[in-house]
Amino acid sequence: MPLVWPRPLKEGSKVGIVAPASRITDPDVFKQIEKSMLDLGLKPDFGPSVKAAYGYLSGTDQERAVDLNSYFENPEIDGIFALRGGWGSSRILPYLDFEAIRNNPKFFCGYSDITSLHLAISAKTGLITFHGPNSKTEYTPWTKEHFLDVAFGRKSSFILEPPSNLESYTITQGKATGRFYGGNLSVLTSLIGSDYMPNLTGAILFLEDIDEDVYRVDRMLSHLALSGVLGKLSGVVFGKCMLCDESRPNTLTLQQVLKDHLLPLNIPAFYGTMISHDKDIFTLPVGWPVEMDASTFTISFKKS
Repeated sequence: MPLVWPRPLKEGSKVGIVAPASRITDPDVFKQIEKSMLDLGLKPDFGPSVKAAYGYLSGTDQERAVDLNSYFENPEIDGIFALRGGWGSSRILPYLDFEAIRNNPKFFCGYSDITSLHLAISAKTGLITFHGPNSKTEYTPWTKEHFLDVAFGRKSSFILEPPSNLESYTITQGKATGRFYGGNLSVLTSLIGSDYMPNLTGAILFLEDIDEDVYRVDRMLSHLALSGVLGKLSGVVFGKCMLCDESRPNTLTLQQVLKDHLLPLNIPAFYGTMISHDKDIFTLPVGWPVEMDASTFTISFKKS
């Protein structure tokens, strides 16, 4: 399917805020979101379901899907941000109007549980979406600058490298090129076998997760291996596994687990970059061709 890079945002762009997953109960958070958007030069418009409640979800599946569909179809909306992650985005996939999304390409950004939306939109439409900050994210100076470079089109080419103080290590040396797919490991593995997973043949897979025991990361990587996903790839980037517990008795380390699964693939792979639940994160084009270098821990791409 042809790839479509959406029009960049600009000063004064009106952006829709949707809640495809978990709800927010603190009204002060909405004030902070509005401030963050205005600080970016954007005008936020909150979808009807962002303050709705259906258990732990921000409204019913249909309500949350209607917000996203409506914003893609609304000509006054220039871009769309996820409110937050949590859980629930996969539940709305059957209710999304992918034809309308394909016919109205717009900037769409979020991370964590939003992984399922990135992958599904890519698989069904070819639209490039962006694995980056949610509207609830704390926009640190680092995150903000990188976001503006990508979202506002301030730069046309990028070489992304982690700061020198970040723990990074090469698993397998080398460079690779391919379309860039991925996101949260837990969410991504839940889409295997569905029509919402893009074709990952020759892709570079990027992963991150948070608050998982190492054995669970091992289980999910085993799932990717047994389903044939890992064997299709040209490279792997694992950003961070934040708060991933290595304290259990007789546990393997995360590095051991990554090497067990990735070394036999004989493709470039590394751990440690700004793809995570941390405060400083990249804004990444999901589905776009990139080059990775496992020796320098870099990810490079050009907008055109």
